[in-house]
Amino acid sequence: MKHFDKHTLIIGAGLTGLATAHVLQNRGIPVTVLDASDRVAWNWQQRHPALRLNVHRKFAALPGKPAPRTDGAYLKRDTLVQYLKDYAFDLRDCIETGVLVSGVDPTSNGWRVTAGSRIFDASNVVIATGRDRSPHIPNWRGLQRFKGKVIHAANLGDVSQYDGKKVLVVGAGNSGGDVLNHLARHKPKDVRISVRHGPSIVPQRVFGFPLHLAAHLFAAMPLWMVDPAFALTQRLFFGDLRKYGLTSHSMGGGTRLATDGTAFAIDDGFVAAIKSGRFKVVGEVTEFWDDRVSFDCYRTFEPDVVICATGYKTALEPLLSHLGVLNEVGIPKYPTGEHVPGLPGLWFNGFRPEFQGYFYSAAKGAQRIGNGILSEAGTSVRNQPSPQAKLVA
Repeated sequence: MKHFDKHTLIIGAGLTGLATAHVLQNRGIPVTVLDASDRVAWNWQQRHPALRLNVHRKFAALPGKPAPRTDGAYLKRDTLVQYLKDYAFDLRDCIETGVLVSGVDPTSNGWRVTAGSRIFDASNVVIATGRDRSPHIPNWRGLQRFKGKVIHAANLGDVSQYDGKKVLVVGAGNSGGDVLNHLARHKPKDVRISVRHGPSIVPQRVFGFPLHLAAHLFAAMPLWMVDPAFALTQRLFFGDLRKYGLTSHSMGGGTRLATDGTAFAIDDGFVAAIKSGRFKVVGEVTEFWDDRVSFDCYRTFEPDVVICATGYKTALEPLLSHLGVLNEVGIPKYPTGEHVPGLPGLWFNGFRPEFQGYFYSAAKGAQRIGNGILSEAGTSVRNQPSPQAKLVA
């Protein structure tokens, strides 16, 4: 059995893990990054080819490397994938792919991470697997007997495949809005949108200005100002959407983002499709049948495909539930580089959505972790030699 001793072990080589590794290395903290997939940016490569980020290019950069300018304000999927690959190339000596971590446990000297037959010991462990690790599809009544196609929005694929199809989109938040924006630019036969609570919707641009450029302003405002400001923006640009079936949630958009991580829906065409009658809003899904889906409004629909924009899970419970560091829905209680009380050396990054987006949040969390590691060590580790791998009998 091989035994590795690195000062900091980072689990996850997505954008958050890469940002954290870069920041720590620049502070002289030796790191090893482990990722379960066999290549960097695999999750992004799996997303549909027409995808663009909803965060402005200004907020889509990792520490030390500006975002490409080739795509304008919002990066395309392939541009982002190549950007992450290039970023990881500079960290290639500390990244191991194809390593599935199965255990994280405290020891007298730090942390022990188990991955199959391998054991890694480290002074610090950073969990950077992200909020969107595991696509979530609710277990609706009758789902198993439905003969149509059911997919998660993460597996949308080429949107042209839905031309001529009857499509049910469940959920109209950030990912649901993205799906609907793309469908609005294609030719599906019939689109129904199932919602439980109406989303908070903002236009992608306001008089040509990318709204996300004002993210710092929104983040600086108290929620009691943010919520009515966005509600007013929605009303001014889209009118009263209640007549089309989109009701308002009891919490405002800013409060939902801060409370449960539900992001705004960004409109780039789907609202016009609703108002024109191309897309129709129905109620919450109540049951699946062989060939149809029923809703709480007693209507039914016979879709060819159901696209579930129903969120994601962290899937951290099997790994970390014994440590008491997760809330009731599996989100870390200390999500962005904060000290975890009673568990020195354990850190989380990338689990708190912010107005500026995940890139910004990842960089901020990485800086906090770097500060925290140096503070706990009581001195800089810049001149300490990197521990060498050794064999254990």
